Amino acid sequence: MNNPDHGIAGFRLTEHTWMTELGNWIDAISPDGRRAGALLFDPKIVGLPGVRDRVVQAVMTDQRLVLAGLSGLIPVADVVAAGEQVWLLTAQAVSPTLADLLAAGPVDPGGAASVLVETAQTLLALHSAGVTHGSVHPGTVVVTSEGVSLLSERGLSDAIRARVSPRERDAAGWASLARGLGASAGRQAPEVAALFERAANTAGTLGLAAARDLLVNERGTLPGGRISRDALAAAARGRSAFAQAPAYGRASVAPPVLPPNRDEGDIVTLLHVPGRSAGPVQFGPGVGTQPQQNRQETEAERIWRAGRDEAATMHRPGGRADKVARARRRRTILSAVVFAIVMAGAVLAWLKLGTGPDLAVTSVNVTAPKKTQGCDRAVVITGTVVTNGAPGEITYEWRKNLDKEVVKGTLRTQADKTSYTVPLRWTLRGRSNVKATATLRILTPGPVRSDKATFSYKC
Repeated sequence: MNNPDHGIAGFRLTEHTWMTELGNWIDAISPDGRRAGALLFDPKIVGLPGVRDRVVQAVMTDQRLVLAGLSGLIPVADVVAAGEQVWLLTAQAVSPTLADLLAAGPVDPGGAASVLVETAQTLLALHSAGVTHGSVHPGTVVVTSEGVSLLSERGLSDAIRARVSPRERDAAGWASLARGLGASAGRQAPEVAALFERAANTAGTLGLAAARDLLVNERGTLPGGRISRDALAAAARGRSAFAQAPAYGRASVAPPVLPPNRDEGDIVTLLHVPGRSAGPVQFGPGVGTQPQQNRQETEAERIWRAGRDEAATMHRPGGRADKVARARRRRTILSAVVFAIVMAGAVLAWLKLGTGPDLAVTSVNVTAPKKTQGCDRAVVITGTVVTNGAPGEITYEWRKNLDKEVVKGTLRTQADKTSYTVPLRWTLRGRSNVKATATLRILTPGPVRSDKATFSYKC
């Protein structure tokens, strides 16, 4: 990553890292020693025309929402540029995610209900403020050591795709969460799976508020008759030492990493600009930020007007940002010619990718030969994976009951194709009479799905 001493803007980077559609997430330690996170944006994405400005705009909106008291979001400390790299730094740990917990095993029903109620509440608060999340899935739900569910990457997927997601997209993402958590709990608690399925259907027909109320009102269906974070918190602490929870009522944003008018070497903050209004921003019915002559602005208008004012300040001719931008353009003018064609292809590919739904696996089926296999035979077990027809990448693994070998693989899906075959070649040797079982587990996109098949070997 070309960062001296494994750090960026005072944040110390750890070895725990994972990839998302945005780039490379890394667990980090903030300058004051707190658990934090760092996202190094994929340069092929953030380098596309207008993407960086839209990312900055989305983050500034988030900071106003968090400072105004909206809980449930991962607070962003800063967005910085280091040469051609763009980093997003958070004031809160961003692991483990719900996807991490699902990959480790079933999520406790009471904890799953807590995830759904809290994420629904956060989405409703966002919608009341006039914005949406745009990419709700297990990888963007962070579970803290106290079992609190926070949403990360708010607005970033929309920013890189130059779109504004409707509320219905958030509701659909939440419904998918409910169905995935229901599938996780289904074998041990089918009545819980049925409740989550009803909640998912309610979100699509009556909205998130009705779905949230359904879970709360029918919590007697859950084991113990209550929604509880206890088991969820224990699972989060066991999965990641970086699970960290702020006070549940009011989230906070870390203090600026860099002074507002100074560059730290080649590291430039993109958020702290001169002329920022110091006036308070508040949200809620009947609460305003500034008096108006003719009418009172809506909450959405306040957010976006303030964001546009800061964007205009950032790009004022002759300002510090312009000088840095001109210097950066001079350094990269030669490489721009080389990458022009690549960038054009990336734009077309990304726009095509952003027009459809996110990739989802709908079913997994594994088949094995029914006939008993003889001595030293190579047996082919066939896994069939059915998707929703969206392009993307599936990661999977094969496990065999007769040894500890784990066969990992990836599968690139195509638009409008829904069925894929994932074969496993298993060679058995020696004199034995056994039942051999192969299990296929789909790891991403979540929730984790699996199926298995058994055949007989006799020699």
